[in-house]
Order: sequence, then structure tokens, then C-alpha cells
Amino acid sequence: MTFPWPIAALPRPHNDDRRRTYRERWRERSDAGVVREMEADSAGAALLDTVFGNSPFLSEQVLNDPAFTALLWRQGPDAAIAAALDAIAAPSSDTMSLRASLRRAKRRVALVTAVADIASIWPLARVTQTLSGFAEQALRLAADRALLDLDALGQLRLGGDPAAAGLTVLGMGKLGAGELNYSSDIDLIVLYDRELPAVAGDDGLGAKMVRATRALVGTMGEITADGYVFRTDLRLRPDPGSTPLAISTIAAETYYESVGQNWERAAMIKARPVAGNIAVGDAFLRILRPYVWRKHLDFAAIHDIHSIKRQIDAHRGTGAVRIAGHNVKLGRGGIREIEFFVQTQQLIYGGRTAALRVRGTIEGLHALAAAGLIEHKVAHELADCYGFLRRVEHRLQMVDDKQTHVLPADDAGFAAIAAFMGYDGPEAFAFELLRTFRTVEGHYAQLFEDAPSLAAPGAGNLVFTGTDADPETLTTLTDLGFRQTSVAWEIISRWHHGRYRATQTARARELLTELKPALLKALAATVDPDQALLRFDTLLANLPAGVQLFSLFKLNPSLLDLVARIMGSAPRIANHLARRPILLDSVLSTDFLAALPDADALAADLGRVLNGASDEQDLLDFARRWTNDRRFQVGVHLLTGAVSPRDAARAYSDVATAVVSQLAARVEALFAGQHGGFDGPRMAVVAMGKLGSREMTATSDLDLMFVYDVPAGMDQSDGARPLAPTQYYTRLSQRILNALTVQTNDGALYEVDMRLRPSGNAGPIASSLAAFDAYQVDQAWTWEHMALCRARVAAGPAAIRGRVEAAIGDTLRRRRDPDKLLRDVADMRARVATHRPPKGPWDFKLVRGGLFDVDFVVQYLCLRHGAEHPAILHPDPLDALAALTPAGLIDGSHAARLSQAYRLFTDLQGLMRLALDGPEADFDVATAPEGLRRLLIKAAGAAHIDDLKRQVIHAAEKAYEVFVEIIEKPAAALPPPAAEESST
Repeated sequence: MTFPWPIAALPRPHNDDRRRTYRERWRERSDAGVVREMEADSAGAALLDTVFGNSPFLSEQVLNDPAFTALLWRQGPDAAIAAALDAIAAPSSDTMSLRASLRRAKRRVALVTAVADIASIWPLARVTQTLSGFAEQALRLAADRALLDLDALGQLRLGGDPAAAGLTVLGMGKLGAGELNYSSDIDLIVLYDRELPAVAGDDGLGAKMVRATRALVGTMGEITADGYVFRTDLRLRPDPGSTPLAISTIAAETYYESVGQNWERAAMIKARPVAGNIAVGDAFLRILRPYVWRKHLDFAAIHDIHSIKRQIDAHRGTGAVRIAGHNVKLGRGGIREIEFFVQTQQLIYGGRTAALRVRGTIEGLHALAAAGLIEHKVAHELADCYGFLRRVEHRLQMVDDKQTHVLPADDAGFAAIAAFMGYDGPEAFAFELLRTFRTVEGHYAQLFEDAPSLAAPGAGNLVFTGTDADPETLTTLTDLGFRQTSVAWEIISRWHHGRYRATQTARARELLTELKPALLKALAATVDPDQALLRFDTLLANLPAGVQLFSLFKLNPSLLDLVARIMGSAPRIANHLARRPILLDSVLSTDFLAALPDADALAADLGRVLNGASDEQDLLDFARRWTNDRRFQVGVHLLTGAVSPRDAARAYSDVATAVVSQLAARVEALFAGQHGGFDGPRMAVVAMGKLGSREMTATSDLDLMFVYDVPAGMDQSDGARPLAPTQYYTRLSQRILNALTVQTNDGALYEVDMRLRPSGNAGPIASSLAAFDAYQVDQAWTWEHMALCRARVAAGPAAIRGRVEAAIGDTLRRRRDPDKLLRDVADMRARVATHRPPKGPWDFKLVRGGLFDVDFVVQYLCLRHGAEHPAILHPDPLDALAALTPAGLIDGSHAARLSQAYRLFTDLQGLMRLALDGPEADFDVATAPEGLRRLLIKAAGAAHIDDLKRQVIHAAEKAYEVFVEIIEKPAAALPPPAAEESST
């Protein structure tokens, strides 16, 4: 013996009588020299005993092929498998000799893989890949032989090239995944491309392809004196009850696109061309890719696969895991559950995550973990369980070459398998089996079985049939918190009468009936239950079907709660969701509630989206879809507490900045295509207001300015339709404004306010940099310089951005008359107080000590000291306050009061603008829904709503005291202004 067989890893022979009998028969049939050599080698003798004492089938293979057995024992499995496959490498000249050679090779491959598995020489993956590789080689030879036989008969004209027939064989299931087990059937779909030149126009092609398929099946599966190669199963083809064994690729495409079922999508995950014309198979699978890997979450797929699994479970009775007689493939905690664990999530997420589109089960587990969909620990545990169960399955099948997956029900049979697995006794084997089944079951149950019911008991009478409202149902709705109960009854009654597409099927209405109590309770817990119901009704009205969504709610109760919160607490994002229910896909993705991307990442993401636009209309539509989807994401983050209101404000602003910069650049490029340019882009977009300070809310508009800089001497653009600079940038700015504001089928982006540009509405829409500079020096009012404190260049080429930023900085760092500045700030705030008095304590902007007062103090100090302390200049007032304190320009306690008030008011404002249809100034504590109260209380850290109101009033009072100390009192003490001094 030259191959080092490991004695320690070998299972002991369970049946000693059988071992002795087979040993004697082997001695009789084998060469005497080989017998002496192998019996003298302890490892060889031990391996023979393992085979003879555990597997009658393998023992017969050893006896029937002693020369090959000697090769295997002497040189090991790698050399033996190579010899077995080399014997069939050359195509056979006739079908009968091919059948004989394939069957002989199959017996040898079975012996080699079994011995390599038993002796732990090959890992599981090598075993299954070897079995799969042999099956592919056999199929290729069988398919080619069948087609060449037809060619020889003159029925096809292939010129000796079987690929010219266009027939392709798809390996499905374990063959497609390269995971064949020891006694697998092979699942196949046979297709043909009738458009290939060699067969085009052949009216009888279909019958010929069926004939070739029958010949292939016979070569592989017919039992002869030499045995069989593989049993074949063609029932995975489209509509097997009414279609021929081989169908055209066009017919298959039509079937899958029109009536394909979700279980067929799952089957196609593992599909792979394995024989015939591989290129035809690859092309077919590429065409089918959108069907299999749907980018938008297919809710029905979850329910359908769940239903398939339930059918498998139906035989279980109580469903308790048992060992004796347990099916290691289909039973609870078995192989199928691991495969479904992977495939279900591949169907859900594979359309959006290409890395999940793998065929292998273990490969799929690791891909799910890498994508963050499952924990790495879960992937490793299930992979280990899968490997163990596959080895058990192999041992069961090795005994007698039977396609069995069931553990022996009797003690003797179970003990035999335990020994064949290498265990000292059945107890240890049973313990490991039970641990494995429970591990698989535990992970699998989290997907399907143990999800809590969405049908909440005890909600009261909820009857929505008939023509008149059920009085007890109206009482239940009132108890739940609905005020307009008759309207609510009418809405829900419409659902149950199937008046929407989403509720037309019986299955949809059944699911809705089950979900109704939980749905109504979830809606009742929102800010405004009646409005929440109306918005949910709009969502249903826009759905093309309802079973998918209702099934998803059933499987994901947390999604139902989230949708209810959106519908009741955030009208703007609720309306967007109602228009685009496809966004529920995003909500379920693992990264939806992950940290929001930064501004650069958002711009890059939008850029990739806009790169797919084929024209200007696409550009506008794609930008709106992306922007509104991102705003929806930010809103959900804010609503669920995944981000603070301040972080949400920055995210809203970064989304706006991304779309402004991307649209400005692309619109300018399109504009330049008509009119040329001035040696490249030369315009910057300046963000003002909340966009400039990155404090936007769900309802903020955009305050913008356009500033361009064209060198002297460039009197007109260099395009086919040249324009002078003023005319050029006026038109370009208008085009950008239109891109930002025009309504399309995908909604609107933003309202844009240009009143902060030089000369306001009376000024040009775009200013040259020179005119901008001159205006700031000679004409700008103090309030305009205050507004510049929030300015930030949001778009434009780097050189122009730098010059515009420098111009803004120069303006803010100008030395000023401190008395005039103080007087202007005080006078302007007094005018606002006179003409726009606050409505109450919730009028955060106008209330004394509110946002205006804090802004005025900060901007006054920045303009007053910007020349000597440029580091204090920040667009964000809180950042500016943080810089003013260490510079000694404001007392620390004053800064703390202003910061506390400003942060509290902007946080509450951000939440209210997400949740309320009207302005926050109209907020009424007495009538505010409890859901909104809880949201605000939590954000402020208050004990209850009255405590929150006291906090708001107290913070405003303290901030106003600072305003009085820094602005009002010093301004009142100033001497009257000189006659020529402007007041603002």
C-alpha cells in the first residue's frame, strides 16, 4: 500500500458476520498478490472491514471490480477518480457502448466518492462536486450521442456538431448547485433554440428534440445488466402536465413571464446549463434573470414558499422532533429547512443584492452573512448542520444505493447507521442528531413558524359586511380611538367588498380579516388615527394587488407597526409611501435603518442613478424619485428615533445639497450642448437659510443664489447658439430652477426661494461675482449680511466655489460700525415683533426667546467680531455659538441658554413638521393626539406634555433674557443715529 489511509477516522464494521462473509468472497475473486498486499497493510485491511461491515452495495462494487479496487487502495481516491473519468473522456461511437461505459464509470465513481467520504479524505464539498461533475460529463455525452444519432439518421443536419441543434440541458436542484448526494435523482429541464441556423425553419424540430430527450433519459436512467447512471426527473419544466419533454426557449420564456409560479422562481436559483449547447442555456438564464431576481420585493413569494413548507410539515402531527424514523431531508430541523432558509432570503433580497445570487447552500449562507442579513454565527452553525446532515444522508444511501432520507425506525437499524457514521454507540449519534435538528429548527423558526399572530384578540366586534354599519363595531372603533367611526366603517367595508384591486381576491380578503384587529390597533396608536386610516386606504387603492402586502404584514408585524406610524404620524412621507408602495422593499432591507450616508456618499449615489437617464425627462424623474425616497428614509429614521432631529436635519440638507449639485451640473452640461460655454462651467449655487446651515426639516424649501464668474473679454459663449454672459446665466439659472421645482409624474422636489439674492426679487436671477461683491460693499442691508452668515456654496466647479466662498467670507469679515450694526439688528427684530407677533409658545420661530432671537444674537456677534475672529463664522448657529464662547465673545452661561433653547426648538420643530399638516405654531396641547405627544415628550426628555410646555416657555424666557442683555439694552442706550445713517 502506498496511499496513507487513516485508520483512526474509519467507522468500525457494524455487522461482523457480513464483514467476514464479504472478506472471504473478496479473497476468492481478487488476485492473490493483491489480497496479501492489502491484508498485510493495517490501513487497507481496516478500510475493507469498514466497507464490508457497513455497506452491502459498496461491498458488491469491491467484489465486482477488484482491479479498480486495487488501484483505489494503492493510489488513493484522486488517482482512482481520474482513471474512472478518463475511461469515458472520449465520445462513444454508439449508444449501447456509451450506456455500458457510463454505468461502469458510475459504479467506480460511487465507490471512490464513498470511500473518500468514509475515510474523511475528501471534504463534503469535494464529494458532492465529484458526483455532480460526473453527472454533467455523463449528460454531455448522452445528449451529444442522442443528437448525433438523429444527425446520422438524417433527421437533423448538424455537420457533426451536436451544439448546432440548439438543445440545452439545465441542471436543477442539487445538480445545478453542484451538490448531488450519493443516490440523487437529477432534475433537468431540456430546452432548445429553434432560431439557430442548423435547425431554423424545421417544422418538425419539436418532435425531434423530444426524441433526443427520450434517448438522453434512457441513456442515463434505464436499468440494464450494468445498472443505471442517474435517475432523471423532468417535472420541473414549465407546466409538465401539458408540455412535451423538451420545449423551445421562446415557449419557456413566455410561460415564466406570464404564469410562472414563485416556487419555480425558487427552483431557478440553482439552474445551470450542464449539457448540450451551454451558450443557449446561458442566454436563456440571462433572459430569465429579471423574473428570478426581482428588484422589488415580491411579497407573494414569501407566502407561497411558506405554504410549500407547510405542506411538507403537514405529516408531522405535533411537530416534535423525533430521531427514530426522522426524515433528515424533509423533517423538522432537516436539510430542506436549511435550503429554504437560504432560498427564501435569496428570493427576497437577491434582486437588490447580486452577491446573493449563488447556487450552493453553504455558499448562500455565507453570502447572507456577508450581506448582513444573518449573523455570521448563524451562517456557521447552519453550515455545520448542513454538512453533518448531508453526511448522514450519504451514509443512509451508501448502505444499499437507495434514495432514502429516513433514519431507521428500529433500534438495530439505527445502531448500524450510528456505527457507519463513526459513533461508538447510538446514544451519542442520537444526541448529535437532536442537537442538529434543534439548531436548524431554532434558526428556521425565526423566519416562519413562531412569528406572533397579527390577529389581536379582544379588540371587540369588528364586522364590516352588510349595507349598514354594525353598532357594536362603531363602538369598538370609538374605543380604539377613532373619532369619525362611520367614515372608518365605510372605508374598511370597501376593503371587504373587494372594491380595490388589492382586495379583489379571496386570499387577500382572508388575510385582511386576520390582520384587521392588529391593523386598527396600530393605526389607533398613531398621532391621528382617522387620518392614518385615510392614508392607509390611499396606499391600498394604489396597490396593484393586496395579497403580497398582507402576507408581508403577517410575516413582519414590526412592518405593520411602522407603516401605521408613518400613516398616522408623518403625513408627507405617508403620502409619498402611498404613491410609491414599492418603498416597502427599502424598509425591509438591512441597511434602511443603518447610519445615513454623508453628503459625499449621497451625491455619488445620486450620480450613479442619474447616469442611467437617457434624456432630460429621465433626469428630472430619476432625481425626484431618488430625492423623495431618500427624504422618506430620513423621515422614517426620525419617526422611529433611529436619528436625532438634529442629525435628521443634516441628512435632509445633505439630500437637498446632493440633488442641487447634481442637477445643476447636468442641466448646465445640457445647456452647454446648445449654447456652449465660457471655457468650462463657471457658476456656483449658494445655499442660504436652513439649507446653508444644514438645518432643513421635512417641509423646508430651498433658499438659493446663483453667482457666476466670466473672465473679461469673453463676450459670448462658444456654442452653436452663443449668448452673452448675463443672458446665458440668467437662462441657465432658470433652467436649474425649473429642474428643481417643476412637477412631474414622480412628484415635486422643492420650492425655491430666491429673495435672498442681491436686490431680492427686483434683482437679476443670477449675479456676476463682480456685481455680487459690489452689491455687498455698497448696497446690501444689514439683514442681508446677517442672512449671509448661513451661506454655503452647494454646487459649482471648485475654482468658482472658492472665489464665491472667498467673496462671502470677505463680506462677513468686514470691519463695521458696531453701533450701527447693533441698532440695525435691534430695529429689525422690533419690526418683526410688531408685524408678526407669535401665536403662542409653540411658535418657535417668532416667540420672544425663540429661533429668531437666537439667530439675531449669533449673527450680530459674528458680524461684529468676524474681522478679528474669523473662526467664529459658521453657517450653523449652534456651531457658531460653540466658537463664540472660547473666543470670549459671549458669556458661557448666555451661550448655554441660547444653545439649549435653539436645540430644543429646532428638535421639536423638526418632529412637528414631519408629523403635522399645518405649522407648528398651531399646535394645541389639548387636542394633540397622544402619539405626537409621546414623540415630542421623548425628544425633549420631558415627563409629560405639560412638563414639555413648561420647558418650552422656560427656555424661551431664558433665551430672551440673553437677547435683551446683548441686543435690546445696549441698543436702547445708543445715541440717536446720524441723519445720513441707514436704519437697516
